[in-house]
Amino acid sequence: MSASPFPLRIATRGSPLALAQAEEVAARLRSAHDLGPGDTEILVLRTTGDRIQDRTLAEAGGKGLFTKEIEEALIDGRADIAVHSAKDVPTWLPDGLVLSAFLEREDVRDAFVCRIAGTLADLPAGAVVGTASLRRQALVLRARPDLKVVTLRGNVQTRLRKLAEGTVQATLLALAGLKRLGAEAEATALFDTGPFPPALGQGAIAIETRADDDRVNSLVTALNHADTEAALLCERAFLATLDGSCRTPIAGLARVDGPDLAFRGLVVSPDGRTAHETTAMGGRTDPEATGRRAGEDIIARAGTEFLAALRTAH
Repeated sequence: MSASPFPLRIATRGSPLALAQAEEVAARLRSAHDLGPGDTEILVLRTTGDRIQDRTLAEAGGKGLFTKEIEEALIDGRADIAVHSAKDVPTWLPDGLVLSAFLEREDVRDAFVCRIAGTLADLPAGAVVGTASLRRQALVLRARPDLKVVTLRGNVQTRLRKLAEGTVQATLLALAGLKRLGAEAEATALFDTGPFPPALGQGAIAIETRADDDRVNSLVTALNHADTEAALLCERAFLATLDGSCRTPIAGLARVDGPDLAFRGLVVSPDGRTAHETTAMGGRTDPEATGRRAGEDIIARAGTEFLAALRTAH
């Protein structure tokens, strides 16, 4: 750890979206604490998840592959702050690290991106939809079992290029990411969160720090958005209760309304044929309790054998 309190070293992946998110955090830190341009520094790290492009994350070992090297930089002191897409952060963090702040959540919806059809329903039978997300694959097949779903890895720009080249006829992307890249116009249509619920944590930026770094944590917590934090704590508790990972098609969304919190969660088989859904209400002061209760309800509905089969299916 450096002797000087500045610059604050912000670790991130190197994709255009990851850089945009890190720059947003840096700008908010400078604004909140009247810092100069030289008081923040972006540290770009290439993660294992970025290097592996020939198979799904489930096959490669899990979504923690997008955070491992970044968390190592926090632990060994090369970085003071890590910036992640909240949906990429594993349920359990390494010892000594904490999620110290969440920026206000963007639009959580998924975008349908296509050059030959206006909506998923308009695609011709047999059309090829590309996505690396098991959740999106399962929900597409749930709605349109006649479509062919294939794995499409890469950052947003790579996937848009493959779509333009005709590798796939359609793809699905997080609207929040498109907005942060100034590429919202790429969205052909938007999915309603009812039939097509988002990934847990989708649309939120998470800031991770060392638990014992009081100096950095006092700066970072000023950026925290309380409603987003409550929603994300609920969603992450739901995921933890289910022992979920990117191997399991799990979706869900918590919404905060004043003192109240409402959650809806869904677990679906990879082929989209079997789904179990739950809803739970609670208070924003204990969001984890609501998430755990929803997870326990899913386990009761689906059974441990169904969930275990999902975790070992890929």
